[in-house]
Amino acid sequence: MKVLLFGATGMLGQAVLRECLQASDVESICAVGRSATNAQSPRLRQITHADLFNLQAIEAQLAGFDACFFCLGVSSSGMKEADYERVTYQLTLAVAETLSRNAAGMTFVYVSGAGTDSTEKGRVMWARVKGRTENALLRLPLKSFLFRPGFIAPMDGIQSRTPLYRITYQLLAPIMPLLRWALPSLVLSTREIGQSMLAVARHGYQKPILEIGDIRATLRD
Repeated sequence: MKVLLFGATGMLGQAVLRECLQASDVESICAVGRSATNAQSPRLRQITHADLFNLQAIEAQLAGFDACFFCLGVSSSGMKEADYERVTYQLTLAVAETLSRNAAGMTFVYVSGAGTDSTEKGRVMWARVKGRTENALLRLPLKSFLFRPGFIAPMDGIQSRTPLYRITYQLLAPIMPLLRWALPSLVLSTREIGQSMLAVARHGYQKPILEIGDIRATLRD
């Protein structure tokens, strides 16, 4: 399997990259982003591209992949809806539409979030925008799977690039195993999500939107 990865330097991007590098059936990984990851492997190729809204210069290099993991994203905290929509909706669709022209039918795994509003009409800004993004992806000629994790527990030395999240994880680290045990319906680890994304790329899933229970179920299949 040949894999394309956007957002390899983020927390979940690091997680799925780690799983891909450990998987014997992943022949190659191409990581695309504004900056390079520190990971190194003969199977890993990196494309550093400043303007991810315009992929024309690298479009030819994005063909021939079996799956794409799209892990780019930002926190909506303190952002106006127009700014959040640009990064969340417009950027995602710019990439997905490019891929749909070059590799229609490829598996596209998108990291959304628990509480996403599929009606696009709710009061919570980020949930509306995520819902709009999910709905648009499902209209494209890609095999899209939309992951909706809740609280994410970092493992394997992985850290969030968002300072507030990083501090929160550090404070919760002593009780994180207890939280995962006590709240299995709310908490997933980066390792579990990375493994699940890879499982869905291999085998698909019975529905396009995966809530926390669905993500966990893919690990039992």
